[in-house]
Amino acid sequence: MIRQQLLDAVRTALADLGVDPVPEGVGLERPARREHGDWSTNAALACAKVAKRNPRELGQALLDHLAAAPPPHVERLELAGPGFVNFHLAPTWLHDVLTDVITQGEPSYGRSDIGAGRSVNIEFVSANPTGPIHAGGGRWGAYGDSLARVMERCGYKVHREFYVNDRGVQSRLFGASLAAARDGEPAPDNGYLGQYITDWAAEMPADADPTAWGIQRSLRDARDVLAAMHVEYDTWSSEAALTETGAPEAVLAELRARGQIYEADGATWLRSSNFGDDKDRPLVKSDGEYTYALPDIAYHLDKYRRGDHLIDILGADHHGYAPRMRAALQAMGRDADTYEVIIGQNVKLLRDGQELKLSKRAGTMVEIRDLIDEVGPDVARFAYLLQSIDSGQTIDIDVLRAQAAENPVYYVQYANARIHSIAREAATRGIERRPLAQVDLAPLVAERELELLRQLELLPETVELACAERAPHKITTWVRELAGAFHGFYRDCPILRSDVPPDLQQARLWLAEGVRIGLAVGLDLLGVSAPEQM
Repeated sequence: MIRQQLLDAVRTALADLGVDPVPEGVGLERPARREHGDWSTNAALACAKVAKRNPRELGQALLDHLAAAPPPHVERLELAGPGFVNFHLAPTWLHDVLTDVITQGEPSYGRSDIGAGRSVNIEFVSANPTGPIHAGGGRWGAYGDSLARVMERCGYKVHREFYVNDRGVQSRLFGASLAAARDGEPAPDNGYLGQYITDWAAEMPADADPTAWGIQRSLRDARDVLAAMHVEYDTWSSEAALTETGAPEAVLAELRARGQIYEADGATWLRSSNFGDDKDRPLVKSDGEYTYALPDIAYHLDKYRRGDHLIDILGADHHGYAPRMRAALQAMGRDADTYEVIIGQNVKLLRDGQELKLSKRAGTMVEIRDLIDEVGPDVARFAYLLQSIDSGQTIDIDVLRAQAAENPVYYVQYANARIHSIAREAATRGIERRPLAQVDLAPLVAERELELLRQLELLPETVELACAERAPHKITTWVRELAGAFHGFYRDCPILRSDVPPDLQQARLWLAEGVRIGLAVGLDLLGVSAPEQM
């Protein structure tokens, strides 16, 4: 890649200038303003102390050395500010980018090996099986699955997991609520309300155990609606099933053998404060019942069988969960850095300017299914991925229903459809795209064309950044910017018009194909389809 070529040239030049050792801080960045070049290095500032020279003087010496034997594609060098050296490149470097995109294609472009085959277990959504998943939970589904896709493209082996909290008071209340609705009786205190309780109770066989049947009905609904959003899981883990294996008791015995628990006030406590938690946590209550923490510890230890690194994606009300679970896993001998928690913020839905409530217990909720029915799975999923997961989100259903530029996914998918329409029209006119090796890309020098190529060049870096920062929304931003650049190109740079020179026409046909590949990769990482017609 051009970045590495330039960085290697800078490091070699510094060594020739007597800078030894070359500091690790030497790097290349894209200038904020295009007129400052394509790349800029801070080498002179980073090396001034080691070289015992003024940064600007060292920058001039570095520039002169590079100018004597310019790296590939370098057209001009300039010294800026206190010692930055800016590289202005010929368009040929971007033509090489297009060749890479076409040659590698959808399977390989933007792929990375930074994961080096390491296994990761990502748990996400994990809603209580007490009814349909509300629309706010869709954000966790979209985010978790897209993070998994991004990490897979970066060389990780990813296992997707849903934890079924099918043991405890809420499950029993849910079953009692279904039974009451079936029998025409009032709901129990703190029970579940809403139309779904009535509808599901009507489905329930008379001889069914309401709790067991209700849990399975909830899970079937969850599987179906998440699959409609292109979210699939490798494992659905049952808390009740894990508890029946005796796993919590085994954890308790192991912690006792390690000296990490003690008895006080009739309860059993974990010495979690020894591992960074703000206080010790109870594992067994004075009445002998487990707290929620003990089965959770057993479950997380079980997850290590399906991934060396665990990632939990949790809701905004779980901020205290991470230090407690990390402490427990350390007490069991696991490294702290093998456990990661990502906290997501809540979603606010608007219709006609009014907020829609999302309470499952009160029965006043909007289901994921409702949102999908209104706007479609692609629109819903794309909308969930517009922002960082750690920021609150407001989704306006009226905007999402609009098939116009203000609907972000329509804008992106329309760019893809336009590319396919170009290919269809070219075929109708008998215009064939020659093999890439026979096409001269030199005519691609218009700013609209170069901007598309710059965007394509950013994809591999964007994918790695999205992986490292656990930020799939960076892919969303990238595809929107690529689509925007293509719409501008489509408007200003005709391809099939009769007055376009044949060489330019062929180069632009390949440029459009490169954009199609980029959009296909980006939309797949987001779990969104790339329609050929709209």
